[in-house]
Amino acid sequence: MNLISKYSMVLLLMFGLVLDAAAGPVDTPAPNVDDTCPVCGMFVAKYPAWVATVRYQDGHLHHFDGAKDLYKYLRDLPRWAPGHRHEDIQTIAVTEYYTLTRIDAREAWFVIGSDVLGPMGHELIPLETLEDAEEFMRDHQGVRILRQDEVTAELLEKLDQGVFE
Repeated sequence: MNLISKYSMVLLLMFGLVLDAAAGPVDTPAPNVDDTCPVCGMFVAKYPAWVATVRYQDGHLHHFDGAKDLYKYLRDLPRWAPGHRHEDIQTIAVTEYYTLTRIDAREAWFVIGSDVLGPMGHELIPLETLEDAEEFMRDHQGVRILRQDEVTAELLEKLDQGVFE
């Protein structure tokens, strides 16, 4: 393949990713009644509207009681899941606010600072499309829309404190 063909292929792939800006549904098993969040210890199945899940390539699952604890886990994997590696993660799913379906967290839109609280208080509210996130912000006094790469350890600490800068 020549350089121009490679360049064209890259552009087509990038264009395809831009067109597919909505997070699609993800098939992950529901947590069992005795599954606990590795971050806070809460029983996850009690909060089906908030479930987030990490599936590893070997089939191992970790379930969370919300996207906030999911990202705390992902930001400090050695603390919360010794022996697990980011490279071995197959799927990261969150429960979409409106449809209650699981969507790919890496493609989701998140709203912070709204009047909607999750099981652990102020939460990252997962939404499938930017339009849904904008509507949610209007309807629930949200402060900011984020993507996964904007969720930092500092932001998660501030969410726990009710700070939404």
